[in-house]
Amino acid sequence: MFDTKFVIVVREDLAQWQKLNVTAFLATGVASAEDGLMGEEYRDGAGNVYHPLCAQPIIVLGADGDTLKKVQTRALERGVPASLYIEEMFSTGHDAANRAVFAEFSPEDARVVGIAFRAEKKIADKISKGAKMHP
Repeated sequence: MFDTKFVIVVREDLAQWQKLNVTAFLATGVASAEDGLMGEEYRDGAGNVYHPLCAQPIIVLGADGDTLKKVQTRALERGVPASLYIEEMFSTGHDAANRAVFAEFSPEDARVVGIAFRAEKKIADKISKGAKMHP
């Protein structure tokens, strides 16, 4: 049904709360940047209105730190826009602080804990090679 994949890869050794936090932040990054990715509002049987959800399934994968660096490098080499979360962002408390600490690192020295992107299926598979379905 979709010619693209929406992929999130999180570092396997994170605490459960960190994995969930990173996944949530990364999903919002991709969803906000991609036109047409969000579906329509939801209405329940009583007429209550709820926010729209992503119209495309999201694949969540796990990987070690080395594999995450390879995923980041492949995305950059292919020019695929991505959302990235680095370890130092866990110690900040708001968006401005996240962006400030993020700006201190280059792709070579960033300690990546999660990356998300949406790309054509074959490209997405090549970028995420080595990552496995998250348990």
